[in-house]
Amino acid sequence: MSDTRRLSTNPGKPWLKRHRWLMLRRFNQLGVLFMFLLGPLFGAWLVTGNLSSSMTLDILPLTDPLLLSQSMLSGNWPALTGFVGAGLVLLFYALLGGRVFCAWVCPVNLVTDLAAWLRRRLGIRGGVRISRHLRWWLLGLVLLLPLLTGGMVWEYVNPVSMLHRGLIFGFGWAWLILAAVFLYDLLIVSRGWCGHLCPVGACYAAIGAAAPVHIAAPRRDQCDDCLDCFKVCPEPQVLKPALKGTRLKSDSSHGPVIDSIDCTKCGRCIEVCDQDVFGLALGWVDKDGFVKSNLSGQRPNAEQTKLQH
Repeated sequence: MSDTRRLSTNPGKPWLKRHRWLMLRRFNQLGVLFMFLLGPLFGAWLVTGNLSSSMTLDILPLTDPLLLSQSMLSGNWPALTGFVGAGLVLLFYALLGGRVFCAWVCPVNLVTDLAAWLRRRLGIRGGVRISRHLRWWLLGLVLLLPLLTGGMVWEYVNPVSMLHRGLIFGFGWAWLILAAVFLYDLLIVSRGWCGHLCPVGACYAAIGAAAPVHIAAPRRDQCDDCLDCFKVCPEPQVLKPALKGTRLKSDSSHGPVIDSIDCTKCGRCIEVCDQDVFGLALGWVDKDGFVKSNLSGQRPNAEQTKLQH
């Protein structure tokens, strides 16, 4: 029996064009890891620390806002560089979209994407259904535990920081956490970790809630319902309003912009679509899913709304 979850067998685009965004993401993810490994492996300390807190060239601090929040809630106030680093990270992802971190930086995405690919190849369907809102409850718990315990409890089991530290210092029992994430995504819930549970992703989604960078479907009238975009999207529920023009919980109309904060801006929908339905949109979006003003503060005209792809 053929696997209906696989992508189109006769794609209209060449392989490279169909995977260019994916290759750029892998280059960026592996490049970030390599910069951190330069010091321990070769003695070239371009970047010190890890994804939670780092210093680049001894002048650029970067701090995970969720880590900073946990530290403050536990009663441990960080140094000034911690606040500066968190501010820089907040500004960056507030402009690009918080979940850009999930698709373009987070090393756990390599694990969950592998599980999703293997799930399609093996034809594994169905699984347990859990609410995507659960990650928000877990984020609340992550922030509550430091108040109750005086410690950053989440960091003991955070797969993101554990994978990064494991590459540098050795994994130890961290392999069990990462294996659990992989098997959970593969066998139990499709895109279960990133799409349903991860509180880090929820935190970054909140940070980028008003970002002016979006994926959109400006040529949605050309859609041939092949469903390739739904098959590769880590958050497929964000596609339908922009693609079909109707909201998920009502019959009201929706513009072509994917305005959900759950969108990771991975770009996979853009590259797998043979009809070139999807593209990039720059500007702030109104409640109906249309770009209401571009980055200069002006409402885009008809020609400007022909988005890049």
